[in-house]
Amino acid sequence: MNSLWSQTCQIPPRDALKGDLCTQAAVIGSGMAGILTAYMLQKAGYDTVILEAKQIAFGQSSKTSAKITAQHGLIYHKLIHSFGEDKARQYALSNQQAIEQYAQLIEEMHIDCDFERRNAYLYSSDKKLLKEELAACQNLGLPAELEERLPLPFTTAGAVKFSDQAQFHPLKFIRALAQELTIYEQTPALEVEDNLIHTPFGKVRADHIVFACHFPFVNFPGLYFTRMHQERVYFLALENARQFDGMFIGADEDSLSLRNYGDLLLLGGAHHRSGDNSSGGRYELLRQKAKYYFPQSREIAHWSAQDCLSVDNVPYIGHFSPHKPNWYIAAGFQKWGMSTSMVAANLLRDLISGRENPAASVFDPHRFQGEALGQMALDGKEALKGLSRRFFYIPTELAVEIPPDHGGVVLLDGEKVGVYKDSEGKIYPVDIRCPHLGCELEYNPDEHSWDCPCHGSRFDKFGHWLNSPAIGDIAHE
Repeated sequence: MNSLWSQTCQIPPRDALKGDLCTQAAVIGSGMAGILTAYMLQKAGYDTVILEAKQIAFGQSSKTSAKITAQHGLIYHKLIHSFGEDKARQYALSNQQAIEQYAQLIEEMHIDCDFERRNAYLYSSDKKLLKEELAACQNLGLPAELEERLPLPFTTAGAVKFSDQAQFHPLKFIRALAQELTIYEQTPALEVEDNLIHTPFGKVRADHIVFACHFPFVNFPGLYFTRMHQERVYFLALENARQFDGMFIGADEDSLSLRNYGDLLLLGGAHHRSGDNSSGGRYELLRQKAKYYFPQSREIAHWSAQDCLSVDNVPYIGHFSPHKPNWYIAAGFQKWGMSTSMVAANLLRDLISGRENPAASVFDPHRFQGEALGQMALDGKEALKGLSRRFFYIPTELAVEIPPDHGGVVLLDGEKVGVYKDSEGKIYPVDIRCPHLGCELEYNPDEHSWDCPCHGSRFDKFGHWLNSPAIGDIAHE
């Protein structure tokens, strides 16, 4: 299930690390945040390397909807309430500036990445919510206005429109920047201690270490696993659908995301908390909507993405922990990784260079918001449920009862294991304990993957690692 981006852009492979090395800065992860951060650090004069566990842009940057926008849903009204007007304005300004920085970088480097200016629309069936959000956006100086007539094939109360936002092909952009950088693929960071990163092929000693790996695999210090959860969202690429003048996303539950890429329509939605899709049917739900709204359309690709959500709706960008002054983090991008990656690259470069950045306090990973305690309690409850399931749930299904091309937690030779059965009936058993913190994994039939309901680690149907915070495969029984 390769994304449209992966199908239309191949990035040349890089060698793995060969032996120990020393550098000024090491970035863990080669998604958009890691690539931009390394590029900014290198331009600032720092000798920088990137360590990538799989391939360049293997993670969410190859699966994004690729909207570059400061329009981040119903957020600005909440930010003003929780953070105050000054910090909310800085959040808005940082993301608006990110759009212009992309445009400038693309022009300066002559990057052919299908960059296009588009208006961004946040639609809803609740006009009161839209007006509240509009007032907040205009108060912060954002290019927002209320649009009541939309070209969508379903009824809405209107939308908050942000003018002059952008969209592009993320992998074409990453491919161009990657040519300027030193990147080691197939080189997972297994452990980090002080200034030293351990990999299977050597140690990297760095003055500054940046965790740009989506969800940090180091639990202590930082405790980010208590302050983030992950969600999945699904996409279809449709031909013979419809051209829309703009990028659209809904504020209501179960709403859709729409944007065009050339003659294709990208339709997204059917989101859920990671590890909570044992019954499947997410792609089918999108296909039903596509058939209803665009009956002449034809699916040419489908894929899904995973997003980290912080407890207070603002990403964590800055020092990893007060106890590790040379560690830095960029995580919790709230489904808006394209603009936020640029924000993170600027902020981390400035922190490492000793420059003042007015956005530092907004994204400070060690901020405290009292209102976030409710979300932390909810995330903790979900984690406890996933952990207790491992000890108290006894499966009733046997391995032989699993249908072909499916998986589940079953009894095999009297033991509780996860199994995938291929189309020929061969069984592939895996350990259903997530190696991150031991929660019981769930089989996701839409993705043919094993997903952790606690913190979102994922593995393919054979047990090979896909997503952090876990590192490494799940052991085969």
